[in-house]
Amino acid sequence: MNSLGWQLLGTRDWRHPFAISINLLNLLGCGTSGNNAVVSSATSSTSNVQPIQVYSGPELANPNVNVPYTDVTICIPGTSNCQTITDIEVDTGSSGLRLLASEVELTLPAVKDTSGNLLGECLVFADTTYAWGPLVSADIQLASEKAPSVPIQLIGPVGFPQVPAACGATGAADDTIATMGSRGILGLGVFRQDCGSGCTAIAGSNAVPDIYFSCPNTSATSNCTTATVPLEKQVQNPVWLFSKDNNGLIISLPAVPELGAATASGSLIFGIGTREDNALGPAATYTTDDYGYFSTTFNGITYAGVNGSYIDSGTNLLLFPSPSATNLPICADVAQLYCPSITQSYTATNKGFNGTTGQVSFGVANADSLLLTDNTAFSNLGGPIASGFTWGLPFFFGRNVFVGIEAQDTPAGAGPYWAY
Repeated sequence: MNSLGWQLLGTRDWRHPFAISINLLNLLGCGTSGNNAVVSSATSSTSNVQPIQVYSGPELANPNVNVPYTDVTICIPGTSNCQTITDIEVDTGSSGLRLLASEVELTLPAVKDTSGNLLGECLVFADTTYAWGPLVSADIQLASEKAPSVPIQLIGPVGFPQVPAACGATGAADDTIATMGSRGILGLGVFRQDCGSGCTAIAGSNAVPDIYFSCPNTSATSNCTTATVPLEKQVQNPVWLFSKDNNGLIISLPAVPELGAATASGSLIFGIGTREDNALGPAATYTTDDYGYFSTTFNGITYAGVNGSYIDSGTNLLLFPSPSATNLPICADVAQLYCPSITQSYTATNKGFNGTTGQVSFGVANADSLLLTDNTAFSNLGGPIASGFTWGLPFFFGRNVFVGIEAQDTPAGAGPYWAY
């Protein structure tokens, strides 16, 4: 992410397309248009429920919009030596926990390869910024659920080897609160690991992606080389490692007014069909391909495959190609946003690989007008993308969105799937 405006988060997950997070309030200034409601959905003290909040974030000089945050407790594995870290972004577009090393006070054990070398990970984002750092192991606690000895990534620690050239990073490092807009990212997507079988071995003519690296020592000049990593040592979605409620989760956020809300409070509810509070009920299930995509038909065009559709709480817009240059114009001051003169209403049709289809109605308002309200939670903020359809955080408001994790059994069958 960058601290000057747009925060473009690239491939947070090798198996998933890019996600976008934005700092917009400082670009367009602040206003007093009113309607600064504070909204919340019903909360619970149940052991599988974790609070989340959409608000401006931890960087007061560079506030965010449409970013959901939560707290995460990490512990040295097998001990009660723990630390709770606030302002962690909740991201269904990736899998695994990534923390700024500067925010971690514990000394966590390194995850090493079979030769005893340190393992590092590099993620290059869409704006060419990157996250680089070692894999370490931690117990992760969310609500009263605990995942033991989970590989996580520390971003930007002092003394770790420099980012390798093979990583392809040409931009700045995303290793501070100012650049990231959070203290870390909690990836709660539909996959167990962040890379999966693509990083375990060379399959035929397909080279292993430059995601994981083996580093012989901690010298800053150490020569880190691209490495294969078994599934159990990859960065993990912690939910599937819970002893119970481990087949998925629900993100529940309240509806917000047309001009948005100052903040919005909701819940992460772990498990699907494991308790009374996480039943699927009437929610329709949309299974995905091996990369987390389903299809969306909009304006007579079906977006599928690598140009398909996905649901991502880590993208703070609805991203889609404009149906017409005349009725959905780009903002004059920020080219990444739509600024229609009046709010536009649309309908798209989603289709899962299981054949489930369903229509989604949504609106796109004038981004300039929205962002002059001082609000931070918007259900109708949209922007252009060349192809595909990204159901970002606006999609989540007023819905229970279910994330079915791959190979985990649920009342609707095994994931990966989305349901709402």
